[in-house]
Amino acid sequence: MIRLIFSLAIVIFTSLTLSAQSDTIVINKDLQLIHLQDSVFIHLSWVNSEQYGRFSCNGMLVVRKGEAIIVDTPMTNEQTKEMIDYLNDVMGVRIKALIAGHFHADCMGGLLHLQSVGAESIACNLTVEKCKEEGLPVPSISFESEYDFAFHGLPIECRFYGGGHSFDNITVRLPNQQILFGGCMVKSARSQNLGNLSDARVDEWDKTIEKIQYAYPNIKTVVTGHGNIGGAELLDHTIELVRRKQHNP
Repeated sequence: MIRLIFSLAIVIFTSLTLSAQSDTIVINKDLQLIHLQDSVFIHLSWVNSEQYGRFSCNGMLVVRKGEAIIVDTPMTNEQTKEMIDYLNDVMGVRIKALIAGHFHADCMGGLLHLQSVGAESIACNLTVEKCKEEGLPVPSISFESEYDFAFHGLPIECRFYGGGHSFDNITVRLPNQQILFGGCMVKSARSQNLGNLSDARVDEWDKTIEKIQYAYPNIKTVVTGHGNIGGAELLDHTIELVRRKQHNP
């Protein structure tokens, strides 16, 4: 019955926003899965912070043949376990590997739990070195500028184009679906500033986004690290915010 309810809940997500009208699978009050297209989901988690209040984080999930690749984790091992338990118990899905967008907790705060269940983890070598320096759990597979692989026949492309939100942020593209996961490097349409700049490379951020635009001129869907997703216009919006900050530091 649970599997039937789950199947009936999945419809094509067409609005390109994380809104109340979109197809949503509620795991608990702080965790949701939103169907994007085909076997691709957004995992949406909420965090309560003294500094920022209550805010949401986006990650991506690719499910094929009873296994899943997760792009970024929720911010904690506890939230990550709740999501993984749901995938296992309700969907019958096992996490195969994590792709970490950068070293911050909203990308790999749940890595320790994923390691405990035997999942591989992929990250830029800059991320790996930073994890070692900070005493954080260390991803098992590293790459310098690009890492491509096929997940049950579905191509997945990981790229490092340069600094932006952080010195180590990467993109993840699903070329068959023309989905680009930009993470925290790409700002949502409602964003009026660049957010957390503690590890940012503001001086090169716009050039990094321009490289992404050149590499992916036909991208249809862009997934941000926080806030609503959208299309390629979010890359232009991010460049505008970066240049505004560069001119008014």
